[in-house]
Amino acid sequence: MLELRPNCECCDRDLGPHATNAMICSFECTFCADCTTGVLKGACPNCGGDLMRRPTRGAKALAEYPASTKRVLKAKGCAA
Repeated sequence: MLELRPNCECCDRDLGPHATNAMICSFECTFCADCTTGVLKGACPNCGGDLMRRPTRGAKALAEYPASTKRVLKAKGCAA
């Protein structure tokens, strides 16, 4: 089950569970589309893996399996 983390690890932009601009790697590191296409150039800065669009979760499943509220942020942001 994906955590559906609530923010971009680089810029701390809010990424709600229905955000269509949320990108993840296979370890669920989460970034916004702007950071992904900009400074990150499509690669996760933590593992080097591809960043892909994060799927959304339907309302019924979201009620039973809510999105995470724990914010993860890279201490120094994402370097250019």
